[in-house]
Amino acid sequence: MEKQAGRSLAARVRAWRPGRKTAIRVALALVLVVLVPVVAAGSALRASYAGTPAADAVTRGRDAVWLGHAWLDGRRGPADIAALKRNLAGTGMRDLYIHAGPLEHDGTLPATAYPDARRMIGVLHRELPGIRIQAWLGDKLVRPGEGPGGLRLDDARARAAVVESARQVMRAGFEGVHLDVEPVRTGDRGFLALLDALHPAVRDAGGVLSVAAQQIDPVPAMHAAARLAGSPKWWTQRYFAQVARRTDQIAVMSYDTALPVESLYGGYVARQTELALQVTPTGTDLLMGLPFYHTDDLGHHGHAETAAAAVRGARLGLSREDRTRAHFGLALYVDFAATEDDWRAYRNGWGARG
Repeated sequence: MEKQAGRSLAARVRAWRPGRKTAIRVALALVLVVLVPVVAAGSALRASYAGTPAADAVTRGRDAVWLGHAWLDGRRGPADIAALKRNLAGTGMRDLYIHAGPLEHDGTLPATAYPDARRMIGVLHRELPGIRIQAWLGDKLVRPGEGPGGLRLDDARARAAVVESARQVMRAGFEGVHLDVEPVRTGDRGFLALLDALHPAVRDAGGVLSVAAQQIDPVPAMHAAARLAGSPKWWTQRYFAQVARRTDQIAVMSYDTALPVESLYGGYVARQTELALQVTPTGTDLLMGLPFYHTDDLGHHGHAETAAAAVRGARLGLSREDRTRAHFGLALYVDFAATEDDWRAYRNGWGARG
């Protein structure tokens, strides 16, 4: 049960960048196993981005946004709350995933990680009636033989500690747990075992369990090719279904694709939406991730991976696969990097609650 001695919480939060932290490390793998075959099949992705979304493929009032740690450590004040309230006004926002971790590598969570939680939860409930607030928990994962420096899901003691950490944040006033541990390799039985224990624990505490999910193989056996290149980026559709059945809500991290053109990225999101809809239980909320950040590197091209393209791609996928699905939404990553254009693309493209 290892602790990160000598490192401040702020340093650990900066070091652990859920949803972004693997982009540089696997960039070469992305180029080799994603960019080359996708560019070769670019016409198919462009075709996926063509057409007109159904008029009723709009918000169902089940959207979410990832909020940074500053909301729980005293750095966010009245002006920030007022700005958030303006951005969410009239939208289908339902869940706030507020970063309450990271978990320690042994699965525990010090209460000092979320000192302002109870007060801030009360303020947000008062200012944003109907909003549900979940504790965003996560850590970097390591496998047997990889040495220290992360959470090991093959360790039953670590899994039990994560479950207790979830109970802990529920006692602090959160209404759910949003779990984002990365990278989960497709077929990982330890992750499924964790969800089997975590889901009833959160439910018994009156909350919902949400999971951040990796992308689904865009072509058959993509995960196997990626593994050869050193990237654990994709899940099989079968494994995605196994995870989805163990949750109340699953949010696909449909960004960091290495795609260089907006139409290719939008078509990719449309296809990911279709694949996810095919295997997600109708009673489970399926959310497609929107990039609300603008970092440019080999894993993410900000001019291509736009919020507008993701919204349109998700609408197209929903229109084609299951346009009447009620348990569907968008998840916005992440508040502290978002621009006014991002918020406008979400509001205008996805529509108002209604």
